[in-house]
Amino acid sequence: MERRGSRLMTLAGIAVHIYTAFGAILAMLTIMEAIRGNVVLALWYCFAAVFIDSTDGTLARRFKVSETVPWFDGRRLDDIVDYLTYVFAPILLLWQNGYLPEGTTGQLIAMIPLFASAYQFCRVDAKTDGYEVMAEDHFFLGFPSYWNIIAFYAVVMKLDVSTVTSILVICSILVFIPIRYIYPSRTMMLRRVTLLYTTLCSILYGIVLWQMPNPQSWLLTITLSYIVYYVGLSFYLTYRILRPLKVAHT
Repeated sequence: MERRGSRLMTLAGIAVHIYTAFGAILAMLTIMEAIRGNVVLALWYCFAAVFIDSTDGTLARRFKVSETVPWFDGRRLDDIVDYLTYVFAPILLLWQNGYLPEGTTGQLIAMIPLFASAYQFCRVDAKTDGYEVMAEDHFFLGFPSYWNIIAFYAVVMKLDVSTVTSILVICSILVFIPIRYIYPSRTMMLRRVTLLYTTLCSILYGIVLWQMPNPQSWLLTITLSYIVYYVGLSFYLTYRILRPLKVAHT
């Protein structure tokens, strides 16, 4: 019975990795629809990829994949899939569908977040594991490559080229600035509030896409309020972490 249970856990672990890998398929579908000009459908695929990324970690911990499938690096797979779904696919969507300048200028602008996120994904401290002053907290260090969110608002709010270009450049710079951005599922402070807010706005993102091309403005306002909450809490926690460390060194 014990051996059978072990085999079932191994199969479950493999299934979790397959589930994660399916995000790469969704990235391909996103790119295909972006090339065809079906930006809303492309965003639906992005939305599905985010759902997988939001749930595969919980499944991996539940089935102890690092123990049941020790020969497979799930974190590396997750990073590869995340780069495709959070970075490459949405940036291509913006470039292909006229949200960036035409010609060489647009190509160069598109390359900036690709390079910035490639750097971030290779940092060993891109996801922090806590500090002496807040040992239980986890953060993303630098702007956490939410280019799919930027693509979402560029499409649903019909942002102009100059606005999208400015956002991409600014956020690319923020990748290199050591601000701690909250990890919605793991940052302990206000974790329940953050999870509820994240879940609510995820549902609203789906409703907004369903209502395209004319989503209701009040729904967009609520989702934008989440961004204000996310950035505001991230900046506050960064200040709360760095201030004692600065005082200790003076």
